[in-house]
Amino acid sequence: MILSMTGYGKTELQLPTKKVTIEVKSLNSKNIDMNVRIPSYYKEKELAIRKKLANRLVRGKVDFSIYVESIGENTTSQINQDALKSYMDQLKEVSDISETEALQMAIKLPEVIQNNRESLDEDEWELIDNAIDNTLDKITLYRTDEGEVLKQDFVKRINLIENYLDEVVKSDPQRIDNIKAKLKKAISELEVKVDENRFEQELIYYLEKLDITEEKVRLKNHLSYFSKELNADISNGKKLGFITQEIGREINTIGSKANFAEMQQLVVQMKDELEKIKEQNLNVL
Repeated sequence: MILSMTGYGKTELQLPTKKVTIEVKSLNSKNIDMNVRIPSYYKEKELAIRKKLANRLVRGKVDFSIYVESIGENTTSQINQDALKSYMDQLKEVSDISETEALQMAIKLPEVIQNNRESLDEDEWELIDNAIDNTLDKITLYRTDEGEVLKQDFVKRINLIENYLDEVVKSDPQRIDNIKAKLKKAISELEVKVDENRFEQELIYYLEKLDITEEKVRLKNHLSYFSKELNADISNGKKLGFITQEIGREINTIGSKANFAEMQQLVVQMKDELEKIKEQNLNVL
């Protein structure tokens, strides 16, 4: 099973005096990179939130937010009536203004509106904490669904590379015959007498340097290993990345040894599919 690092989750919690909306979204990143936005009266819980996000999401660029909307008659702001009345009396003493004008001016002066800082209610926080867990369940489900899409794409491209490798295996004898023919033709065109035994020895030595038997076996094994990891219990995009590097190394070696147009075309096609795998693997957890 593989998981994507791309995901989204949202939960709305209705409390007696407020509506709490929890959102979390993530994109790909090499490590866990968190941006947490919460009301100031929940700040003491930020460390616990970050720990929970790191444990559940593991990797990715994560944006987490808690929005609070007050409802009903609940408010954290109050009018200081004594200060308001004092300001209005003073304004009317120094200027000829009406009661309404004095009120409009006084309401803007310092300490007339008092903001009472809301304190953390532990019972309320327990409900919010459960809602956070619910939101993380949703983003995990999203990541799982996205991971399944990625897996199907990987399977498709690994199968294509295996098919191209089979074509490489089939074309290898023709490649060897082609190389031998080229060398013999080059020797004949020199119009010099050569020692046939020595020529055969040198030919064998040259062909050994161009032999791709080990590369074919290793590439087959790496492709099989990659497919096996797609079905592992834990998603590990970094491990898949290491395997793709090994796959690329073997494909490049086959290409450098090919010396045969048909085989080099197959190598190009394998490289193209591998690049698509690497690009998609950047999204894997």
